[in-house]
Amino acid sequence: MPALPDSAAPLAPVAVPITHYENFPVASVLCPPHLRAPIAAIYHFARTADDIADEGNASADERLAELAMYRSGLDDAPEALARWPQVFGPLRAQRDAHGLPAPLLHALLDAFVQDTEKTRDGTGYRDHAELLDYCSRSADPVGRLLLHLYGVQDGESLEMSDAICSALQLINFWQDLSVDIPRGRYYLPQEACERFGVNQADILARKQTPNVTKLIAACAQQARASMQKGAPLVHRLPGRAGWELRLVVQGGLRILNKIASMNYRTLERRPKLYAWDYGVMVWRALWM
Repeated sequence: MPALPDSAAPLAPVAVPITHYENFPVASVLCPPHLRAPIAAIYHFARTADDIADEGNASADERLAELAMYRSGLDDAPEALARWPQVFGPLRAQRDAHGLPAPLLHALLDAFVQDTEKTRDGTGYRDHAELLDYCSRSADPVGRLLLHLYGVQDGESLEMSDAICSALQLINFWQDLSVDIPRGRYYLPQEACERFGVNQADILARKQTPNVTKLIAACAQQARASMQKGAPLVHRLPGRAGWELRLVVQGGLRILNKIASMNYRTLERRPKLYAWDYGVMVWRALWM
């Protein structure tokens, strides 16, 4: 999609810089320059909603009320626009310029509401299929929004994008167990726990038993299989967009390798990428 005309560009709100730590590239230098603004606007919309759902000491009911107000910003509600001008100003400008599909933005908010409700109720996910259903709202819409910006809309590409985005979401779950569990976020499927003979009490106590290690290894393998299923999409995106996606895919695979190298002990600590890891990612991206 074309960028905003030069005459309009100075008047368009600009998203604030990305400051959150990320294991995966976000609007990097490889991203097509004319798409950096809409990608940053989408990122800040999702990140702010995530902060509402997850940060601070608000109660679940307060978070849900805040998310409902935040959602109204998609319909240009004045109270939401005044509360989060740094989000909805840039988002509205990019939505108008690029025709961003509103249902995909709403789906992301549905996921944050679901997260808040499940944390409040202390409920998890029955099986892998139910977890993937959550990913279809929490992660897949981001990929579809990016494909919309790239002008790629065929069904096979959308399916590969969903596979990559769901894999990234699953990788985040399995790398963040040591962080999420103390905060009441529980994503390990009940069926998998039962299959590997894992007691939920051990998980909640963050006891890395041999069966827990096998469980996390199996979950990581499912994420790897999903990433590999979607990886051919890198050859369908034009120019720099395809190279950006190569690094995203390799970033996810690198985290999985890190998890494996620490014997899947993510109940104890979170893996982290270092400078030399990015060199490995770039080298492997060249050979995809």
